[in-house]
Amino acid sequence: MNDPDNLNIWSEDRLVGYLWRNQASPQGIGFRYEHDWVEKGGFAISQTLPLKTDEYPAEAGGVVQNFFANLLPEGGARERIVRDLKISGTDFDLLRAIGGDCAGALSILPTERTPNSEQEYKELNDDQLLKLVKRRGRNYGGISVNNRPRLSLAGAQDKCPILVREGRYLLPMQEAASSHILKFEIPDYKNVPAYETFNTMLAHSIGLPAVEIRLNKLAAKTYVCIKRYDRSEDSEGKIHRLHQEDFCQALGYGNQYKYEAEGGPEFSKCYQLVQNASTDPVVDTQHLLNWQIFNVLAGNSDGHAKNISLLYSAQNQTRLSPFYDLVCTRAIARVDDKLAFSVGGETNPSLINKQNWADEAQKCGLRPSFVQGLVKNLAQKLSTRLRETRMEFEKQYGEYPALQRVESIINWQCAAALKEGK
Repeated sequence: MNDPDNLNIWSEDRLVGYLWRNQASPQGIGFRYEHDWVEKGGFAISQTLPLKTDEYPAEAGGVVQNFFANLLPEGGARERIVRDLKISGTDFDLLRAIGGDCAGALSILPTERTPNSEQEYKELNDDQLLKLVKRRGRNYGGISVNNRPRLSLAGAQDKCPILVREGRYLLPMQEAASSHILKFEIPDYKNVPAYETFNTMLAHSIGLPAVEIRLNKLAAKTYVCIKRYDRSEDSEGKIHRLHQEDFCQALGYGNQYKYEAEGGPEFSKCYQLVQNASTDPVVDTQHLLNWQIFNVLAGNSDGHAKNISLLYSAQNQTRLSPFYDLVCTRAIARVDDKLAFSVGGETNPSLINKQNWADEAQKCGLRPSFVQGLVKNLAQKLSTRLRETRMEFEKQYGEYPALQRVESIINWQCAAALKEGK
C-alpha cells in the first residue's frame, strides 16, 4: 500500500530502519533503526545517529533531517528535480522520489517496495550518451518513468551515476548501484571539468589520496568520469555499496552550513572528528592537514565540509575517504575566492602567513612548527610537480591553454609560502 508519510531504509537486502515525516511540521523527519539491524550486527549510519532501538524524533532541523537532507542535491540541481518530477520541495518528498542510489550504502524506498535483487542496467548508445552529456545528465534516453534511476547525489553541480563496463556506459535502472559518476560542464564555467581533472592529477602526484578521474570529450562538450570510492565489485561483477558520510552529516550540520563563514564547522572541528572516528588517526589526520594546505596552495577555495567524508568498510574500519571536488576555483572568473575553511581566522588565501598556520595548528592541538613544515614541504612538491603534471595532462587530453591561469595561481601561492617559510 502506498504510504506517502513513511519510507524504509535498506542496505542491499537488509532493512536498516524507518523514516517518517512530522505531520505538524513537514520539514521534520524522524528515524528508528529496525530491531534486527541493531541486534544482528548492523552499523550506525552516522556519527550523529548511534545504534539504539529508541526512535529519533521528527524535528525540523534535528539530527535526522540534517543527516538525510545532506544526501540530496542542492541549489539549481534540486530545483530542477522538483520541477521536472512535479513534486513538493520538502526533503522527505525528494528522498521518496530519488533516494534509491545515494552516496554511501543506503537505499531509501517507499514502504510498498523492497530492493530489486537483480540489478538492471540499460546500455547507452552513442546518441543517448550524447544527449546525456548535452543535457548534463537530465535525459535518460527514452527510458520509461517507472524505470528511471532513483538517484540522489549531493551537491549543486549536475551529476549522473553510471555503470562503466569496458568503456561502455550503462544507466542504472531504479535503485541499481552505479560504479562511477559523470560530472558535466557548468553553464558559463566550461573549464571546470578540466580544472578538476588537473588538480586531482596534481594531488595524486604529491601523494594525496584522491579519486580516480578521467576527462572525456564528446561533440565539443567535456565531462569527467569519476570512479566511486563508496562502491566495490565482487568476482561476479556485481556492484556493492560501501557506507560513507560527509562531514556535515558526521558533525550534525545541515547542508546549508557547509561553509565556516555561514555557520559551518571550523577546520579544527573536522580535525578532531578524524582523530576520534578514524581507525588510523595518525595517517588520516595528516592527510586532512595536507588537504587543507593543498587547497590553499592549489587555489581550491571551495574545499568545504561536504567535500570531505568518512568511509566505513565491511571490516569495521572507519577512514578518511579519498579526496574529491578538487578544483582550482580561483582560476574561474566571478567565483568567490575566500576559503571555505579559514586558516587561523584568515580566509583570503593570498594573505595567509606563518602565523595563521601557527594559530590553526594550536587550534588542532599541534605544534606550529610541525604544520609550518608541512606547508613548506607541500609547496616544494607542488612547485616541482606542477609543470610535469601539466605535461602529463596534455599528453592525455591535448593542449589546454586555460591551464596557464591555474599554473600561475599555484606558482604564486607556492612561492609566497616558501618565502614565508625561510
